[in-house]
Amino acid sequence: MKKFFVLTVLFALPIVAYLFFASGKNNFARLPILTEDVSEISGLTTYKDEPVFLEDHISVVAFFGEKIEDLKGNTFNLDKKILEKYYAFDDFQFVIILPENAKASAADFIKEFEGITNAQEWKFVFGSPEQIQEVFNSFSSPYQLSEDSYSPYVFIVDKSRNLRGRDDDDEGSLYGYDSRDIAELTNKMNDDVKVILAEYRLALKKNNAERKNN
Repeated sequence: MKKFFVLTVLFALPIVAYLFFASGKNNFARLPILTEDVSEISGLTTYKDEPVFLEDHISVVAFFGEKIEDLKGNTFNLDKKILEKYYAFDDFQFVIILPENAKASAADFIKEFEGITNAQEWKFVFGSPEQIQEVFNSFSSPYQLSEDSYSPYVFIVDKSRNLRGRDDDDEGSLYGYDSRDIAELTNKMNDDVKVILAEYRLALKKNNAERKNN
């Protein structure tokens, strides 16, 4: 019975993994690069004074401003519809960029939400309005940052600090995903996160195969 169970698992896992990644609209195509060389964020501060890097990570980046109510709603939507599916993937991170004067309220928010979300997995970084605006501008998106450093749109940044998105969306290019829109998160963003993770997994598999052959 044990042998049968092991054989079943070994046979089923590759199929499940294939169906998981193949379900994306773009399948195994690369998710388009919309902006290159997004600004690094290692110069911004964190709670533990440990720098957070976009380089060498697949990042979902958010600019959620000073208003804690926006932070609650948007992060909860993201966590439940997107992020909790992918925290286990190597080098995947969720980065929330906030003004320095939001440190205390964000810390209270983390404590409040730890029991119902994966708040411990989120990486908070803080900067001046000018620093945050500079990072936001480097995305070269059509969106605007509010006076309190808020945008409802979240972004996918690859390991080389390229902004990824869609260049063939219904209304043109899709630079970011509206965290207030459950349908957009569930369909478009979830689809695109699958694609970029599959892209890197396939690249890693190819590199490992090449090393074995050399």
